[in-house]
Amino acid sequence: MTAGGAVACAALLLPLVSAGPSATAERAPAGSLQGAFAAAADEYGVPESVLLGVSYLQSRWDGHGGAASVTGGYGPMHLTDARTALAEAPHHSHGSEDARGDDTRAARPVAEAALPDPGELPPRLRTLERAAEVSGIGAEQLRDSAAANVRGGAALLAAAQRELGRPAGQDPADWYGAVARYSGADDVATATAYADDVFDVIRTGQSRTTDSGQRVALEPQPEVAPERAQVRELGLRTADAGRTECPPTVACEWIPAPYEEFGAGDYGNHDQGNRPASQSVDYIIVHDTEASWDTTLKLVQNPQYVSWQYSLRSSDGHIAQHVPLEDVAWHAGNWFVNAKSVGLEHEGFLVAPDAWYTEAMYRTSARLVRYLAKRYDIPLDRQHILGHDNVPGTTTATIRGMHTDPGPYWDWAHYFKLLGKPFTPQAGPRSAVVTIRPEYTEHRPLYTGCVKAGEACAPHGSGAVRLHTGPSESAPLVKDIGLRPGGQDSTTAVNDTGARASTGQQYAVAERRGEWTAIWYLGQKAWFHNPGDRPTAVGAREAVLTPRDGLAEVPVYGRAYPEASAYPAGVPVQAVSPLPYKLLAGQKYVVGDRVPGEYLYATTFDTAGHRVVRGKETYYEIQFGHRVAFVKEADVRVLR
Repeated sequence: MTAGGAVACAALLLPLVSAGPSATAERAPAGSLQGAFAAAADEYGVPESVLLGVSYLQSRWDGHGGAASVTGGYGPMHLTDARTALAEAPHHSHGSEDARGDDTRAARPVAEAALPDPGELPPRLRTLERAAEVSGIGAEQLRDSAAANVRGGAALLAAAQRELGRPAGQDPADWYGAVARYSGADDVATATAYADDVFDVIRTGQSRTTDSGQRVALEPQPEVAPERAQVRELGLRTADAGRTECPPTVACEWIPAPYEEFGAGDYGNHDQGNRPASQSVDYIIVHDTEASWDTTLKLVQNPQYVSWQYSLRSSDGHIAQHVPLEDVAWHAGNWFVNAKSVGLEHEGFLVAPDAWYTEAMYRTSARLVRYLAKRYDIPLDRQHILGHDNVPGTTTATIRGMHTDPGPYWDWAHYFKLLGKPFTPQAGPRSAVVTIRPEYTEHRPLYTGCVKAGEACAPHGSGAVRLHTGPSESAPLVKDIGLRPGGQDSTTAVNDTGARASTGQQYAVAERRGEWTAIWYLGQKAWFHNPGDRPTAVGAREAVLTPRDGLAEVPVYGRAYPEASAYPAGVPVQAVSPLPYKLLAGQKYVVGDRVPGEYLYATTFDTAGHRVVRGKETYYEIQFGHRVAFVKEADVRVLR
């Protein structure tokens, strides 16, 4: 987004097993989506469970109101037509954010990337064209009609089965190769992981209400044992696992980012390190690429560009690792955070930010995050699993340039269910702390600027709630003086994070009036609509902090750097520069980590000169606004 502007893991499947009848055309209501699956399965000779399983892994049976996914996929079967879905620029090329975020060094300019010619797009991004060919259904119908889209997907599966020389039939186990082909993966491991996920869905079953209000169910078939050897008939490449650090439940390939010296003290595109021996890894940062997969890989292999540890492909969840976990990638725009985090870039090149991500990518990403969290003992919460849009600016001057991906359409609630840490109530409706948790599909706040400034975005589910200065929809939105030093109100623009709280974030309650709840946010009361019958937040039990007695206000920081006396000779002292916000007496904010003042000095290609500076000053991370922030322990007291 713009700035300011492989075997499936059963624990991640979280099946919602249907207790009702099996999905059949006879039992499904006429004209229903369930009936469309049954009819298409019958028309093309595809087992209905296979069709439902593939669709679930692509879209969870959602139609998204006809909007394209981040890779130009349409409808429940995610038929791709990405020719018009090319981004203007990858997200690290947007705005003024320096991905490295270290003001010890000159800001690193990021070049624009060459976009691929639409005719050069790989087949996995042009499956709608192929579906039209094999089904005879027009492209517009395949995009706009859920029933036609399901028929197109069934036609693709049937065509794949024929091409493999296998007969149509009702035994799901015979369709493993066709399912692997449907993934669009070009390597054996990813195609296998995708097909395994589909058949796990078939075995365990699923049932849910879609974004169009339709109830769809897949009866569990635990006895299905697919012929996994069929994947060898697809003629796919074997990906180079190389130095990858990935869980065994995903398909992962090694595509290294370069570590090169250019002369005159300049080098790229990351820093070598010795984590966690040198520094703890405390954060995982979720990004989206704003570029196609091929462009993303070209960029991260460019020593003049920036870097991140992992890229994830949308269509099938394939992972590429670029930077060893011991090293420090340049991705979050905040050097303190970069030095203590792992960056995950999720493929997305959006015509507009109101698009959606595939279930395949959500699941693979969740498996990777669980693996990293266990490896580094990172808590699975929103103080440690951050979006790029939750990373604070380092100083006042950098706030306006910080990036806003993955934005209000990333489904944090679903993501954390896949992580095995759903956001459930921990306290009653009058609790002193709340966890933001709107119902994603039904919660559709108005956003503007997806295509043109001021123009309304297409209606779309969102995990973010809007914050007002009073308990009324007509009250102005709260101000963010870091984004707008002149004191102007925040806006409804899709990339304006000034008055936004997202799913999983936790805040101290300041007041309640009727259906409205106020939280402490950026030094002020911020109100959001929270009716009892459709709550947008649930009760939580967390430690909070407030200024020490006698202090009217305390400064807030975007990084936790040590005091000046901690720096040894030869390492320049880094300014402990407060942000323009204040934490005022009487206000409370939820506590994340207690962290030491710490600075990684790594400005040379030769790692012999790198140093980790730690001081006696300690900080607390807090949920201060939409982004986290830090306050000095000496300035506050913790209330448990």
